[in-house]
Amino acid sequence: MEYGQFCPIAKATEIIGEKWTILIIRELLMGGNRFSELQRGLSLISPTLLTKRLNSLELQGLLIKKRVSGQKGYQYFPTNACKQLLPIIKSLGDWGMCWARNNLSEKDYDVELLMVYLKRSIVLDKLCGDETVLKFHFQDIEQTPNWWLVAQQDNVDLCVKDPGKEVDVYFTTKVKTMADIWMGDTTYKKAIKTKQLTLIGHKALTQNVSQWMSNSMFTDIPPAKEI
Repeated sequence: MEYGQFCPIAKATEIIGEKWTILIIRELLMGGNRFSELQRGLSLISPTLLTKRLNSLELQGLLIKKRVSGQKGYQYFPTNACKQLLPIIKSLGDWGMCWARNNLSEKDYDVELLMVYLKRSIVLDKLCGDETVLKFHFQDIEQTPNWWLVAQQDNVDLCVKDPGKEVDVYFTTKVKTMADIWMGDTTYKKAIKTKQLTLIGHKALTQNVSQWMSNSMFTDIPPAKEI
């Protein structure tokens, strides 16, 4: 895609303006580095198109591809040029929270993206013990309604199959409710009071969820109508 203009905005858009590219950059900057991780955060993209976009970003110097030692596949790491896009991505998110939230529809509440974000939001040093297991049951999903997060001292695993471990906290809710909590549109307390969320588990964890599972970085940005 070429615009035939010397304008730096036009030249930048030639690199990052194709469909999915900005969201792939978002995932890279948020720590996704395996193909499967990137695909989980971009559930509607085809493997073929994701491969094409990753190859393009590599050619443009925005990522480095490295073969995983002793395994199949590659890892993808953002270069300094890619990292320089972080404040731009953050500003785009700020604008979206302010001006585009009214465009949300039911189909936008993607459980895979939600769980990827919740995984990244775990504050490990706020948890107790060597391992904490969370189970999420989404009442509005027929296929794969159950998800697990297994938080250890230096890592959080996301599972769609029962890891066979004792669960510390059970979340029973709907995808939209959990997403609204994470985005700051409601709170755990309000969702529990209105019976949109049931939390069962150790009191030390259920009474202060927001301390060990942080909300979105965009939480405090009000929609335009409130400005």
